[in-house]
Amino acid sequence: MRPTFSIIAFTVLSGTGYGLLFLCGLALAVGFPLDSYHASSFDDFHFGHPPVSAIVIDPHIPFFTLLAIGALLAAAGLLCSLGHLGQPQRAWRALTQWRSSWLSREGIFAIATFIPLSASAYLLLTTSHAVSSRVAGLALASCSFATVFCTARIYSSLKPVGAWHQPHVLPTYLLLGLYGAMLWSTAIAFVPALAGLRDPAQLLWLAHAVLVAPACALLKRAYWRRIDASSPPSAGRATGLDVLGTVRAFEAPQTEENYLTHEMGFVLARRHARKLRAIVFWLILLVPLGMLPAAWLIGWLSAWISLALGLLALFVERWLFFAEAKHAVMAYYQR
Repeated sequence: MRPTFSIIAFTVLSGTGYGLLFLCGLALAVGFPLDSYHASSFDDFHFGHPPVSAIVIDPHIPFFTLLAIGALLAAAGLLCSLGHLGQPQRAWRALTQWRSSWLSREGIFAIATFIPLSASAYLLLTTSHAVSSRVAGLALASCSFATVFCTARIYSSLKPVGAWHQPHVLPTYLLLGLYGAMLWSTAIAFVPALAGLRDPAQLLWLAHAVLVAPACALLKRAYWRRIDASSPPSAGRATGLDVLGTVRAFEAPQTEENYLTHEMGFVLARRHARKLRAIVFWLILLVPLGMLPAAWLIGWLSAWISLALGLLALFVERWLFFAEAKHAVMAYYQR
């Protein structure tokens, strides 16, 4: 299928934004200790053990910054999704089909997430009770997870697109959202202390480099192998007439390009696909792993270089996800 910037930006930005909100909500839900320190004061990076109710929140602390960035990325992704609609002013109607449409469910959860997000931010700013903060954090994490889950199900539930109707699509979407969230988390809050090997920085870096990044890379490799091994849709399978024998077109359906052939007939050369796959695989795998030695060499700048390279990998991966998909309707046009 033909990749468009709006849908690529939507899936990457919203996945990363809601992944970041999921991490923040999870930290609040489990009572992760938060300290108020200025991002410019890297020497004071430490994690104490005061209850959430005793935290004095400063607008410059990394945790509150991560909440704001997650909200901005999620909102930017939703705005980008409107660019893919023929009539953006009618987008609200998609929310009415929640009984049967994953797109409608995604929209409902995406909007609903901003309710516990606002509650979490308010409770942090007003230093409210720890129980309230935990409940708001749990709701924030749950809604964020449900949003990305529904986004993945939009594609994995489409049987006419064999490359999307795969078991790898759902876990890959979820893990890539977490991958992007960890990139932002290390860039904003943790990398300044990474070179000093402080405990919280070690925990996040190890989880990112040893667990999440390898899982994303290996899942993508398994996905690519699976779609390469699957046979392209034939006219017989697409029409359901293959039980009667070989199905061939008597004559060409038309002589000029139409909307379907323009949108669904995009073809990516195999040699280009191999190169782009290699870029995605190695960037996803090595960017978090190289963050620690880079922090020793160039300091905090390594965080932003890693963030840029990681986001590049996510955008290329999502471009490939759409470019390599073949819709069954193209079998009718004998392409």
